[in-house]
Amino acid sequence: MTHLTVSLEQGSDFTVLSNRFIDEYMVLANDAQIKIYLYLLRMSGANLPFGIADIADHFNFMEKDVLRALCYWEKNHLLSLDFDSAHNVKAIRILPLPSKESFVSSDATSPLSQIQQAEIVPLAPKLMVSNALPESSEHVEKPNYNADDLVAFKNNNETSQIIFIAESYTGKPLSASDMQTLLYLYDKLGFSIDLIDYLIQYCVGRGKKQFSYIQKVAINWYDSHITTVEQAKNHTGKYDKSVYTIMKALGKNADPTTPEIAFIRKWSQEWGFSLDLILKACERTVLNTDNHRFEYTNGILSKWHAANVKSLQDVDTLEEKHHTTTKTSSKNAGNPKGGFNDFSQRSYDYEELEKALLKSN
Repeated sequence: MTHLTVSLEQGSDFTVLSNRFIDEYMVLANDAQIKIYLYLLRMSGANLPFGIADIADHFNFMEKDVLRALCYWEKNHLLSLDFDSAHNVKAIRILPLPSKESFVSSDATSPLSQIQQAEIVPLAPKLMVSNALPESSEHVEKPNYNADDLVAFKNNNETSQIIFIAESYTGKPLSASDMQTLLYLYDKLGFSIDLIDYLIQYCVGRGKKQFSYIQKVAINWYDSHITTVEQAKNHTGKYDKSVYTIMKALGKNADPTTPEIAFIRKWSQEWGFSLDLILKACERTVLNTDNHRFEYTNGILSKWHAANVKSLQDVDTLEEKHHTTTKTSSKNAGNPKGGFNDFSQRSYDYEELEKALLKSN
């Protein structure tokens, strides 16, 4: 067999990219973020002035998309951004990939080392934009967009896709309020079109088409530092369908909190209750209380667990036995042998007794 020899005639017309970037960082980044990072690597050795608008024009992006991408890489510690007094980006520094095992050569003169440590030339002042990068600690409040903002959002070739996606999933034309929400997700929360697509698909799939609900989920994702569809899928995939079924049975429409998840896992995993038994306990809870429903349900299931209940039939058997015991006790209390009959006897209602016992837990 003839063996091939592959060689690369290197010249100035190439850009060095770390294998670790390909293996670790490209997986979670979206297309825009990857393109902009590669473009910065390419321009780091070009010694040409360029700005946010140049990057946006080169890829046919909006300037805000470029800012979001820069913010994303800064959060991942691949870039360092310098700002002027007006909070405009004036320079970008490409940093070595953070890790204990570095792929960067220790030789300071290696091409990779030079590129990763190079400071990009200051962005052209005439190309500076006034938009500050999105806050990373908490979500930005929703502004009151005017009619011109909504028209520009609707007529833009890229963002018009968001409106089409939303109308397709919800099955109705969007109101001005709906479009304000979408613009907020794109403009202030920095969601990409792909992430908004998945967000709406996820909410509608749960039977929630209201944009107020979609906005709440979006803020939750933002606060959880979710920037890609892959991260959103990992986030929403933490809970299987049964968790949301139980939440719904208890009248809860939001995502489960950590204590609520702990309750559900104890019922299903530690105590081994089937979904139908848990839902039976939820049904009783909703009929008896509007407050502390998880605690009330936990009280019911705790007693069933102590009684070794394994099925709905066991619940019926347990209740029948309890009613029989209560009736017998009441009858004997009414005709005591050799006892005192000076006090009026009471008959206990099982449901009321169960309520009192549960509240005392």
